[in-house]
Amino acid sequence: MSAAVRHNWTLEQVNALYALPFNDLLFQAQTVHRQHFTPNEVQISTLLSIKTGACAEDCKYCPQSGHYNTGLERERLIEVEKVLQQAHAAKAQGATRFCMGAAWTNPKQRDMPYIIEMVRGVKELGLETCMTLGMLTNDQADTLADAGLDFYNHNLDTSPEFYGEIITTRTYQDRLDTLSHVRNAGMKVCCGGILGMGETANDRSALLMQLANLPEHPQSVPINMLVKVAGTPLENVDDLDAFEFIRTIAVARIMLPLSHVRLSAGRSRMNEQMQALCFFAGANSIFYGDKLLTTDNPEADADMLLFKKLGINPERRHDVSDEAHSLALADAITQQNTTPLFHEAR
Repeated sequence: MSAAVRHNWTLEQVNALYALPFNDLLFQAQTVHRQHFTPNEVQISTLLSIKTGACAEDCKYCPQSGHYNTGLERERLIEVEKVLQQAHAAKAQGATRFCMGAAWTNPKQRDMPYIIEMVRGVKELGLETCMTLGMLTNDQADTLADAGLDFYNHNLDTSPEFYGEIITTRTYQDRLDTLSHVRNAGMKVCCGGILGMGETANDRSALLMQLANLPEHPQSVPINMLVKVAGTPLENVDDLDAFEFIRTIAVARIMLPLSHVRLSAGRSRMNEQMQALCFFAGANSIFYGDKLLTTDNPEADADMLLFKKLGINPERRHDVSDEAHSLALADAITQQNTTPLFHEAR
């Protein structure tokens, strides 16, 4: 019997999942995962910063905030042709989705023609498109949907109760309103949060409860481990226990059975064994490449080596032919056959 899609979770029910013995929790999560997904496939996305730094928001985790001195150089919106070159390279390395992020509170009208051109150009390459541009109005969401944007990313970040400790320049309701505009425009939602910001266990449960109780589950749920950056207010926060992170992946898989759960920022601090447990717990999406906006990410060849060890394959898009998919992935995977299978765990 397939796991039910629910929108009525209580905090007590979520905490009860977290409290399960570790092996029982992972077994339940893997059981749910196999009901809805091919167990040894992972969706691959690539993320590009199309406008970096000088953001007006005061998110305490973010090196791009103009409120903090992190040494990050401000960059203007990059040229469309450069975006398309990066998208072409991402496809050649096996990505099926290309995500574009801009450090904005919200996109300005003068930027929309360039944004639309980027979306259309990436779509023409045969990639799924995703953007994160800050808050959207209804009209902006409709414009992006008309241009063919597949996904819009707008994270809730944490629980409503802890949110004010992390961000003061926009409200939790602002984020929920943007998600509503995205859904109403017919785009798919990419929405998750960040762990390890000093939140409590209850906050982690409350974040997942918020995501699962949305009118429609996000199609993609990125679970980020905080990347501590010097100059931000969270640079010295205590590390989150690895098992607590893995538990969160497992609980997310159980509560969001049809969503892709993305093992997102912070993977550069995770060894292979931790990542393997996250995949077993139900993570089935990653960002691929050496950068996540402005923070480090495991190099693509290291990911392919780990996939090879675990018997994992990149997920194929269902709206492209086997031949086209094979051409996009063949070099990225088969070239690893000449590389030693085992190397030091990272």
